[in-house]
Amino acid sequence: MLENKQSSNPLNGLCAALDKNENYQKFKVYRDKVLALGNDSLEKTIAIAVSLCLVCAVLVSFAAVALKPLQVGNKAADMKKNILDVAGLLEEGTNVDSAFADKIEAKVVDLATGDYVDNINADEFDQRKAAKDPAQNVAIPKDKDIAHIRVKAKYAKVFIVKEGGVTKSIILPMHGYGLWSTLYGFLSLDADGQTVQSINFYDQAETPGLGGEVVNPNWRALWKGKKVYAETDQPSLEKGLIAEADIGEPALALIKGSVDTSKPGAQYQVDGLAGATLTSNGVSNLVRYWMGEEGFAPYLKKVRTVKGAKS
Repeated sequence: MLENKQSSNPLNGLCAALDKNENYQKFKVYRDKVLALGNDSLEKTIAIAVSLCLVCAVLVSFAAVALKPLQVGNKAADMKKNILDVAGLLEEGTNVDSAFADKIEAKVVDLATGDYVDNINADEFDQRKAAKDPAQNVAIPKDKDIAHIRVKAKYAKVFIVKEGGVTKSIILPMHGYGLWSTLYGFLSLDADGQTVQSINFYDQAETPGLGGEVVNPNWRALWKGKKVYAETDQPSLEKGLIAEADIGEPALALIKGSVDTSKPGAQYQVDGLAGATLTSNGVSNLVRYWMGEEGFAPYLKKVRTVKGAKS
């Protein structure tokens, strides 16, 4: 019985195969030769160092391959968490997977037309990967690339938050360059496609305490209720970062200092980040870009409806 177990052991079969391998036999001869050398031998030192490097490389590669499914799962869970957060659905103890499945529907949008793309699986579509694929991206003309991203995916994944069949909000992905990094985030709008619910940057490397304040909950709260598109022709916004906006054009921007709510245009202004002018400019520009004709404006024109209407 013991002999049968030993013969069925895969390691025994591997060892037997190695013993028959000519290259492995040569390796054993060289190994024995190196081990017989003195500890002050240069050849022995180099051989052992190379062997250790090879073993470590194999272990690291194995760990990377073995842990990849776990990393992919964690990344997907973190993305769902950020989407629930910007949707206002994330509370302590929330079951992320259950809440996401019950409340949120992902769809792929053709940015050029604003139409849904039914032949692409939204659950499998990765907009960031698509932006790096020449077959799935498009170059942005320099005069329109205010977000400084150079290329964009032809399609984007949006998230529709529903309750009882009623569209409560629309979550749009957006990204653009700040001071040190490309900021990736979501903007949540009411069903009217105009009023901001929340904003969230889940991937950025701006200066902590300055531009990095884009993740500060207190600053994020300032966005709630702001308007994206000009409802009248707007003159130059005082202390603003945009020159003007015609009716229907993106007007939302960060300003230098604090918003004076008593002045016209305050509904289109958000307090700038103290000591982080370039990051503030970057946030304003990426919002304007993705809310404009190069981004989601064609889509929002088609889905804009009275808040809470059946969809």
